[in-house]
Amino acid sequence: MKNYKNFQVWQKSHQLTLDVYKVVRNFHKEEMFGLTSQMKRASSSIPMNIAEGCGRNSDRDFARFLIISFGSANELEYQIILSIDLNFISFEQGQILLIQIEEIKKMLNGLITRLNNPKG
Repeated sequence: MKNYKNFQVWQKSHQLTLDVYKVVRNFHKEEMFGLTSQMKRASSSIPMNIAEGCGRNSDRDFARFLIISFGSANELEYQIILSIDLNFISFEQGQILLIQIEEIKKMLNGLITRLNNPKG
């Protein structure tokens, strides 16, 4: 069993989730159950799946949960682009979040690759 808190990708994705929660506070109230809710769910899904994968018994299972995290990161990426286009967040705010997501996706991809190719 691995301690998910020791993984830098979990730490960064947890911080991203905190940042998303701060940003969506300023969304229109009518978005509370729409885009706001979706963004909270997608952002928190990234570190949640890393944590769940760490509790699994094999690297293969862990990699599967990391792939789910990667999908959630892609989903959040689009939601941020949409939020920028709808003027719910500024271009600058969005870019900060998108840079965080890109870094997390690279880290997830590297970890998935290492887990799927343990000898390489």
